[in-house]
Amino acid sequence: MALLHITGLTKTYARPGGGQHRVVDVREFSLEAGAQLALRGESGSGKTTFLHLIAGILAPETGSILLGGKDVAKLGEAGRDRLRAENIGYIFQTFNLLQGHTVLENVELGMAFGRGVNRAQAESLLKRVGLGDKLGHFPRQLSTGQQQRVAVARALANQPKLVLADEPTGNLDRKNSREALFLIREVCRETGAALLLVSHDERVLAQFEHMQDFGTFNRVTN
Repeated sequence: MALLHITGLTKTYARPGGGQHRVVDVREFSLEAGAQLALRGESGSGKTTFLHLIAGILAPETGSILLGGKDVAKLGEAGRDRLRAENIGYIFQTFNLLQGHTVLENVELGMAFGRGVNRAQAESLLKRVGLGDKLGHFPRQLSTGQQQRVAVARALANQPKLVLADEPTGNLDRKNSREALFLIREVCRETGAALLLVSHDERVLAQFEHMQDFGTFNRVTN
């Protein structure tokens, strides 16, 4: 059985001037445990909404999202939050770090919503991403590349089965982008987490052995 299996998934938004705009219409999509797949999609193509549906941040109109045998789409908001905390790591383009908390606290807060805080594990993850000497620093004291490393550590903090990455290197220069992507993929391999990354950047997509156009299975015509 695939780690992630999606069927008949749809999501529609109301247009500001009236009417409806469907952004996701996926007949079927699967991802195996431990796999690493990049999805190509331009801005506005619905790929971020697709990730949000998988993560349970949004609820679909129709469809099934089986993650480890549990249907995310059938859960209420609290159930989706719990499943996400225990099974999914999410890496955002904007990092979403809490500026009033230290590097270590940011990772520990991610743990608090899942299996519970484990300081030794949080410190170990931060050392793994090269920030062992920055545990007491605040995000504003870090470079952009270092902030991304905190985001990676936080995403892996609860030992997720699946890591979702939404344009995770979009705010980095070419050198830091390449290094961050290598780190994300390597740590996912080490932990056995599957990785689903979406991007429009051909330099990022080219680093994946397995890549697919989002439009090949999202039936929306923009």
